[in-house]
Amino acid sequence: MTSTTKITLTAPGLSPEQVAFFHENGYLILPNELHPTTVSALLSRSHELLAEFPLEGHPMTKFVAGEEGENGEGGEAGKKHIGDEYFMESGDKVRFFFEEDAFDEYGMLRKPKEHAINKIGHGLHMLEPLFRSVTLNPRNHAIATSLTKTDGPSPTLGPNPVVLQSMVICKQPEIGAPVPSHQDSTFLYTDPPSAVGFWYALEDSTAENGCLWFAPGSHLWEPIRKRFVRTYDAEGRVGSAFVPLEEGKGDGLGGVEGVAPKEGEDEEGLFVMGEVKAGTLVLIHGNVLHKSGSNLSAKSRYIYTFHGISGDYAYDERNWLQPGEEGFSRLEDVIA
Repeated sequence: MTSTTKITLTAPGLSPEQVAFFHENGYLILPNELHPTTVSALLSRSHELLAEFPLEGHPMTKFVAGEEGENGEGGEAGKKHIGDEYFMESGDKVRFFFEEDAFDEYGMLRKPKEHAINKIGHGLHMLEPLFRSVTLNPRNHAIATSLTKTDGPSPTLGPNPVVLQSMVICKQPEIGAPVPSHQDSTFLYTDPPSAVGFWYALEDSTAENGCLWFAPGSHLWEPIRKRFVRTYDAEGRVGSAFVPLEEGKGDGLGGVEGVAPKEGEDEEGLFVMGEVKAGTLVLIHGNVLHKSGSNLSAKSRYIYTFHGISGDYAYDERNWLQPGEEGFSRLEDVIA
């Protein structure tokens, strides 16, 4: 697979209007960001990876959403992934994580493996040339530069933007699990928070197959309250848990809070739906509340996403994802 597939490079960066919308709402939708041939190539390579990986020796690790797993709210805090080490050491590898509902009551796969994987991660941008070319390029460097905000509430990216993880999320037909409301900086914490998600639709993303939903402006009033961190048991085995944000750590608001919803206001009424076409890029602020629905339809909802943070802000050893020997990938290097 070559890395020369055409990428649509429109403007060098974002327009002032686009930057203003992002900082006001906490997300930005950019249609037609990827050329259709690039979308097709990414989707094809994703299917190849699913077909090629062997089940032999796989710990059958499930990806569990909510506080039962890695993303979002609700559930039993700190419940372990099955095969935690396989998950926790995936930052610089290409590994495969199953849908929670891919297994029957006897622990056997209900579907072929190609239709049972929730996501592929978390080092695609490091090890797969096509995904690397879509991630580490001048256009994304320009977008990161446009979005950089270092003062006031809700800072983003900041100096020296780096990419620390990437993944394909499959949202499989009939068993694609919902992801509850969450903030990405909970899982990729810097002090101050600086995470931004780059989320590319590889297929049309609709209400039926589990599109994104956003709470516009929530990054201005909802602080980071907890972190997803590494834990170790008495035998030194790695695990994971949610813990309260330490006192004195930046919560993403910089001491300035916007207008929060009134107590008792229906949270569901805060969210707007983000249906998008294949090729669309969605930029997601690390503090903004967002979620996605389940996929009970007959159509998959493949996306490719990566996350950036400031390489100059504190990223400590408590974070679940730790850099490999090569460190995180610097966006500055693509224009060097």
